[in-house]
Amino acid sequence: MNSREWFVYMVRCADGSLYTGVTTDLQRRVAEHNSDKAARYTRSRQPVTLVYQESAASRSLACQREAAIKQLKKSEKEALLFTLNSGE
Repeated sequence: MNSREWFVYMVRCADGSLYTGVTTDLQRRVAEHNSDKAARYTRSRQPVTLVYQESAASRSLACQREAAIKQLKKSEKEALLFTLNSGE
C-alpha cells in the first residue's frame, strides 16, 4: 500500500493563466515549473506562483480532482481561489 500524500495544485503563470497538476512534492514541482524542467505549458509562462493546493489520499483521487478542476471555466477557478483566500 502506498501511503504517500498526493496534492492537486494550481500555479498562476506570469501571463495570468492558471495551470493545474498533481504531485507528491509541491516545493519541488513548483521549482521545476520555474526551471527548464517545466511542463511545456508553463515553460514559456514563467515565473509561476503556487496559488492553490489540496491534499488527496491517493494518486487516483488526486487525478480525479485535477480533471474536475481542469473542466472548470477560468472564472470558476478564480472564484475557487477567491473563496479560498477570503476564508469563506
